[in-house]
Formats: sequence, structure tokens, C-alpha cells
Amino acid sequence: MPQADHQDRTRAALPAATLVLGGARSGKSRWAERVVEAAAACGTYCATATAGDAEMAARIAAHRARRGRFWRTVEEPLAIAAVIGADSARDRPLLIDCLTLWLSNLMLAGRAVDGEVAALVAALRLAAGPVVLVANEVGMGLVPETPLGRRFRDAAGRLNQEIAAHADRVVFVAAGLPLVLKEG
Repeated sequence: MPQADHQDRTRAALPAATLVLGGARSGKSRWAERVVEAAAACGTYCATATAGDAEMAARIAAHRARRGRFWRTVEEPLAIAAVIGADSARDRPLLIDCLTLWLSNLMLAGRAVDGEVAALVAALRLAAGPVVLVANEVGMGLVPETPLGRRFRDAAGRLNQEIAAHADRVVFVAAGLPLVLKEG
């Protein structure tokens, strides 16, 4: 297949913005990776996690090893709007994993969440190629016991709603199975 035909198929297969939601260990990240891998010859993976302890460092290493050569990895815990501006490309979809960790990083850094979310949405509107964003759905469990936990849960719910409103496709993943919530 000629390169131009492959690029056209990539654009048709992935909408401008896709949001993939799910619970912890639901399979959402792996599902998002497979969608990008099926649609393009290569991708850019923006990882927002930071290694705060040995267990998290091991998780990050396992994710890196799983990704393989298809992916070019950009590790950025805070400035994902800038990553979208610099790294989105028509022929190289961008996967951001995950918005929930990004939100946690913002809150821990004392950043203005509303302004950062607005910058993210603006960057998505201007992206040069498809962007797939992964986020945890945290509102389906118990009400957090602490004020900080409730503040985080509420901010994550607002973030997911904002990105879902902008996204062309929204998919909920449970037990590795996708349920399309929004298309087109």
C-alpha cells in the first residue's frame, strides 16, 4: 500500500480526539494502544506518570517495555498541552496516558486546574493529528473520606466531562471490552 494511502486510512480510522475512560486495571490503556497501533505505522506516547516510589518505578518500566518500537515516548507530567502542540502529527497519532495522573500532578504542584484544562482543550482544537486521551472514571465508587479525595474526585469528573464534550469519540472500557459512548 502506498504511503499516501496509508496516511489517508489513518485519518479515517482515528477521529481528531478520542477519550478512553475506565476504572483502574480495566484495560483502557492497552485498548487505546491497540487502536492507535491498528491505525498508523507509528505513534507518540505521552506518559504523565512520575516515579514517586519503587513500585511506581516498576510500573513505569513495565509500561515502557510493553510499548516497544512502534512508540516514541515523551514523559511529561504537567505540560501536556505543549506536547500536543509540539508532537501531534497527521501520520503519527498521539496517545496521552493518563489525564487522571496529569490532574493529580497539577493539584500536587499547586497549578490552576481550570486554566490547565482550558489550555488542554485549546491544544486539542489545534492539534495537527489524532489525539487519544486515557482517563480513569473515578466517580463510580465510594465517596472519598477526605476533603482532598473529594476535591480530586470532583475535579476528575469535571475534567472527563470537559474532554468528553470536546472529543469526537468517547469509549468506556470495562474488563478490556469497549463500549462506545459517543461517536462523531
